[in-house]
Amino acid sequence: MLIADDHDDFRHGLEALLAAAPSIDVVGTASDGAMAVALSLDLQPDVILMDLHMPRLNGVEATARIVQSSPHIGVVVLTMMEDQESVFAAVRAGARGYLLKGARRAEITRAVAAVGAGEVIFGPGIADQVMAYFAAARARPAADAFPELTERERVVLGLIAEGKENGEIARQLSLSIKTVRNHASNIFAKLQVAHRAQAIVKARDAGLGQDF
Repeated sequence: MLIADDHDDFRHGLEALLAAAPSIDVVGTASDGAMAVALSLDLQPDVILMDLHMPRLNGVEATARIVQSSPHIGVVVLTMMEDQESVFAAVRAGARGYLLKGARRAEITRAVAAVGAGEVIFGPGIADQVMAYFAAARARPAADAFPELTERERVVLGLIAEGKENGEIARQLSLSIKTVRNHASNIFAKLQVAHRAQAIVKARDAGLGQDF
């Protein structure tokens, strides 16, 4: 496996930690994204532990280039960035795992083994975000329903149609309650309804919220 991280102490500590694991062979380390791409093409590791915030080339772009040229290489992101945008940018780039720094050695070695075997794995907090995203996607109405709404507003409307309150929607979509309220106000204005109940009736007339 290859380790890519721009913090020298962390990279060296991670290398020593993983080198002690009997099932892991560390073949190289990289201190920036461009080096990670070059070394991956040369060494062809089974798995790469990839930080996201690195000089010269960030981890998302490095992941995309590596996966495009060597799709058999499994990339596991190991980062401090836990926001949904970073998680899904990495997944779209081709990462098969996402862990937060601070994960125990057992978690990291398990992720390396799983991704090396072709599986996809996320750390506990990240898994919750992924599940919330796909739960919201399940509630997302068809693209031709309410074309005046943005995609996010259609998602919120779908959840309103399920009978969810603003607090539940905020938790499910990892948003603040204020943001959800703003989306709801915009939805009511665009649908020309006076309140939540009217919005629910209109949404259900369009087939939303019926299967939940």
